[in-house]
Formats: sequence, structure tokens, C-alpha cells
Amino acid sequence: MASEILTSPLFPLSAHILPGGVMSLRIFEPRYIRMVKEACAQKSGFVICMFNAMGNKTLNQHFYPIGTFVTVEDFDLLEDGLLGITVKGHFCVFIESVETAKDDLRVGQCHKQQVWTSPEADMGDSNIDLKLEEIFEKYPEVMSLYPKPEFDNTVWVIYRWLELLPVDADQKQAFLEQKDCLPALEFISQLVK
Repeated sequence: MASEILTSPLFPLSAHILPGGVMSLRIFEPRYIRMVKEACAQKSGFVICMFNAMGNKTLNQHFYPIGTFVTVEDFDLLEDGLLGITVKGHFCVFIESVETAKDDLRVGQCHKQQVWTSPEADMGDSNIDLKLEEIFEKYPEVMSLYPKPEFDNTVWVIYRWLELLPVDADQKQAFLEQKDCLPALEFISQLVK
């Protein structure tokens, strides 16, 4: 089955968001202000991807190939005059054929990836769901992003751990290349014991 292809602006960050994730951002560069305005006007979105410090910026290789398509859920003018937005992640994409606009905004041809589904994946006695709940309780700023957390959803819990853990970007990309969440589940279960 061929994957769906979309053309989308790219927003490289050192942090990452995955499907079901919510992130607050401060937007100040003119190219990204344009990107947000167009996404809101067209009721579309953009792709957040992770920086690759080893990649060549001139060849548009300074970000990793797997990103997440997000939509703007809310926006506000911050006290410092910058644009504050809240985005939500919907699905992962594989980024190809990147072009650079006149204002340096990168736009990529993106192949929509299947969202992980793992009915056979069970958190079992790993307690990664309970430990994630503890983190949410300890950090109200994280909890405030998720009015309806899905602690009983294995895939949702794994995605949140991959966002929160200080794991190397190469490792995160390797997990996202997998067909299901089982390798990531095993890895996270070992880490949060």
C-alpha cells in the first residue's frame, strides 16, 4: 500500500513531538511566523523535525528524516511580544525532496507513516504508565498540556516517554523507523525500572 504524500513546511527543533503530543512554542523568526500564519489561514499544519548537528545545512541535511505533522491548536501574543503557539502532533512522516524558499523556510515532500498500533504490546509489570503519571504530577506545566492523558494507552505512554527522555536523536529515529512500538517499549521499560 502506497503511503500518502504531502508537501509541508519544516520546523527543525532540538526537542521533538510525536503523535498525540502537545508542545508550546515561541515563534520569532519571520519565516516561521509566515509558516504559522499560512498554516492557520489554510487550516493545515507543518512538520516538526529533530535537528541533526552532523548534517549539512546547505544540502538540507541538518534535520533527521522522520518528523511529526502538527497543527496549531492555540496561539497568543506573549508578554515579550513574541508569538506563542500550542501545537498537537498527529502522525509521523518521512521527509524527502526538501526545497528552500527565498526566506529560508524549508518545505519537504513528506510520506505519511502509519501511526504505531500494537494491540499485543502490554506495559505488563514495567510500570512505565505509573512512572509517567508521577512525572505529570511532579511537573504541572507538562500535565497542563494534557487535560485528558491516556495513561492506559501503551502507544501514547511510549510516545510521551520518547519526548521526555534525554535519549540521543539517532536512537529516537531508530525506534520511529520500526513498524511497531515493541523495541521502544522494551528500551523504556529497562530505563525506568
